[in-house]
Amino acid sequence: MKQFIYADNAATTQLSKDAFEAMIPWLLDEYGNASQPYSFARKPKKALSDAREGIAECINAMPEEIFFTSGGTESDNWAIKGSAFADPDKRVTITSAFEHHALLYSCKAIERYGYPVIYLMPTTDGIITTETLIGTISNTTRLVSVMYANNEIGTIQPIKELCDVAHSHGALFHTDAVQAVGHVEIDVQELGVDMLSASAHKFNGPKGIGFLYIRNGTTLLPYADGGTQESRYRAGTENIASIVGMVTALKENCTNLNRNMAHTQSLEHKLLKSLCESHIPFVHNGGDNTLPGLLSLSFAGADGEAILHRMDLMGISISTGSACDSVNTEISHVLKAISINDSLAKGTIRISLGKYNTEADVHAIVAALKKLLKPKP
Repeated sequence: MKQFIYADNAATTQLSKDAFEAMIPWLLDEYGNASQPYSFARKPKKALSDAREGIAECINAMPEEIFFTSGGTESDNWAIKGSAFADPDKRVTITSAFEHHALLYSCKAIERYGYPVIYLMPTTDGIITTETLIGTISNTTRLVSVMYANNEIGTIQPIKELCDVAHSHGALFHTDAVQAVGHVEIDVQELGVDMLSASAHKFNGPKGIGFLYIRNGTTLLPYADGGTQESRYRAGTENIASIVGMVTALKENCTNLNRNMAHTQSLEHKLLKSLCESHIPFVHNGGDNTLPGLLSLSFAGADGEAILHRMDLMGISISTGSACDSVNTEISHVLKAISINDSLAKGTIRISLGKYNTEADVHAIVAALKKLLKPKP
C-alpha cells in the first residue's frame, strides 16, 4: 500500500474523532432551531450556551464575549470592517504587511471607502517590533491588527507588548490567532486584546465554523442583519453541530496542550537534526520563536513547487512558499516581506506537523527530501 503522510496541518487538520461523534446527535436527532420557543429547541439552545462557555474557558474570556462565525476569514473581515465602518471620523487602521489574505484584503476593502491603512514591515526574522509600531501609531489610530503567529513561517508575535502600545494611544487591538488557538496557550486577559479570530478546522474541529472574541465594551458594527442570533451582531440560524464539534476539539486540544506541544516540538527537532546530518543546505525561516511543528525551509536553487508535486507523488502532503502558473512564479507576500532573496524564496516549502504525526513520518519526509535535493558533499 502506498504511504500517505499528511504534513500540511497549517492548512487544515484532521477532524478529531471525539468532535465528530459529538456532532452526530445534533445532525440526526436534536436538529431543532435554537431560536424557537418550543421544547424541541431547548437542547440545541443549551448546547449553544454550553459551547460558548467552553470556548470562553479555553481562552479565559467571558461567554458573552464569544461570537460564532463561519471561520477565520469571516472573523477577520468582521474585525476590520466592523471596526472601521463604526468610526465616522475614518481613523487609521494599522496592520502588518504579512498578514493572512483574509485580513489584508479586508484592509484593501476599507481603503476603497476612504479609511486609511498603514502596513508595518516585519524584521527578517518575521517580527513586528514594538519600536516599529511606536514609530507609526498616533492618537488618530483606531485599530491595530497583528496576527498572533504567521501562517507561513510560524513566527509568534509580541502581542501583549504591541497591544499595550495600541492601548496607550487609545486604539483597539485585534489579533488573527487562527494558527495559534488550540496549539499554544491563549489567555485574552493576559494579552489584553480587544478582538481575536479563530477557526475550528485549524485545531481538529470541523470546517466552516469559527469564532470572534470581542471584549465587552468594544464598539463594532454587526456582521449580518436579520434575526436576533449572536446578540443581534451576526444574524442567521446557528450551526449547532459544528459549534459542538468546535468546542469539543478545542477543549480536547487545550486539555492536552503541553503534551501536544512537546510532541510536535520533538518531531520538529528530529526533522531539522536529520536534515542537517544529511548535509542538505537549507535556511530555516521565521527565527527562534515559532509555532511548534511549523517549519518554513528554503533550499537555494531549488523549485518549491516541484518539490511539493514530487513529494505528493511519494504520498507526502506539504505546502510551498510560492505559487506557479503557466507563465510566472509568484513569490509569497510573506517571504517578500521578510526580504528573502528570490532564489531562496522560489525554493521554499512549508512542513507543518501536528499531533497525529509520528517519528516515522519525519524519517519518510527527510528521506524524500534527500532523494529530491542533492546533499552537499
